[in-house]
Amino acid sequence: MFERAILHLDLDAFFVSVECLRNSSMKGKPLIIGGTSDRGVVSSCSYEARAFGVHSAMPTKMAKRLCPDAIFLKGDMDAYSKYSKIVTEIIGEESPVFEKASIDEFYVDLSGMDQHIGCFKWSKALRKKVTCETGLPISFGLSVNKLVSKVGTGEAKPNGIRCIETGTEKAFLAPLSTAKIPSIGKVTYKKLSFMGVRTIETLSRIPIKLLQREFGKPGVSLWKKANAIDNTPVVPYSERKSISAERTFSVDTIDLIKLKSVLSKMLSKLTFELRQSQKLTSCITVKIRYLDFNTYTKQRRLAYTANDNTLALHAYELFEQLNQRRLLIRLIGIKFSGLVHGNYQISLFDDTIREINLLQQMDRIRKRFGKNAVMRASALGK
Repeated sequence: MFERAILHLDLDAFFVSVECLRNSSMKGKPLIIGGTSDRGVVSSCSYEARAFGVHSAMPTKMAKRLCPDAIFLKGDMDAYSKYSKIVTEIIGEESPVFEKASIDEFYVDLSGMDQHIGCFKWSKALRKKVTCETGLPISFGLSVNKLVSKVGTGEAKPNGIRCIETGTEKAFLAPLSTAKIPSIGKVTYKKLSFMGVRTIETLSRIPIKLLQREFGKPGVSLWKKANAIDNTPVVPYSERKSISAERTFSVDTIDLIKLKSVLSKMLSKLTFELRQSQKLTSCITVKIRYLDFNTYTKQRRLAYTANDNTLALHAYELFEQLNQRRLLIRLIGIKFSGLVHGNYQISLFDDTIREINLLQQMDRIRKRFGKNAVMRASALGK
């Protein structure tokens, strides 16, 4: 059986890099992309801006205080999606098996390739091809699993490469901060710090039962990651074009409160599914089927999003435009199409910190207790 070899590739400051390609005068300058109002959020920033302490998900107001001379741009998801697609096609043409983890992040399974060309040599050639054909800087990490490769990429940035030889994974991770482990957020990091655990080496030595007691099931995952254990496979990439939901009523109705309640429930479930699969939609379609079985649809193009409020607004407007006949309604449906890969948080150019936090908390509850665990009042039909 072949020894595993997993390559992780990550486009450096992707949104910023695309903007610098479109306007070379921005190169080398502090550039911040996100909501331009004081209530907005930083989506991405250049390394020059990071030197001032600016980072993604930071309120724009704070970023302006830290780096007042920075260039602020709203961002263009259409352009970012276009370049992401180009990079995806290049990697797809060259790779035996690859997974697109987000709009700017990829995994490639190179297991067995050392017998033919050499994984590290092949990885450098792929990186060179991406940079030459797109002009975008890209970093990579190469190791025996996805976890160590991803951390390796983080250590190689910006515009660098890192190969972690087989058998050296634990030694590589040991001196790093626990914050470097993927999936460790602020809350977990803070709790570990209170326990006196600040390096991955210290975390790896804690008994697994103690971590289970303190963190529950995630404690087992923490111990495995600290010990460089990750058997997660590279999932072959396939582009899903749309997601949809429909509801056929047992009794035909013209009750607007009920209809909008059902519409709201379907919309909440679909937007949650979008965010969980790290996708954004650029087109929404609403469908109505009347008592006489005549079916009508209306659709609307929009900027890439996975935001409940934005999509709800368009859904209700399309429903009002469709519902012009004085007939009982048999079925209603919603479809999101024109899907692209993209993390919801980094695509929010106009949302406020409060809105982001609200959606994140709602998603955490749904993920733990089910899609129907929490919903908007409009979905209750009262």
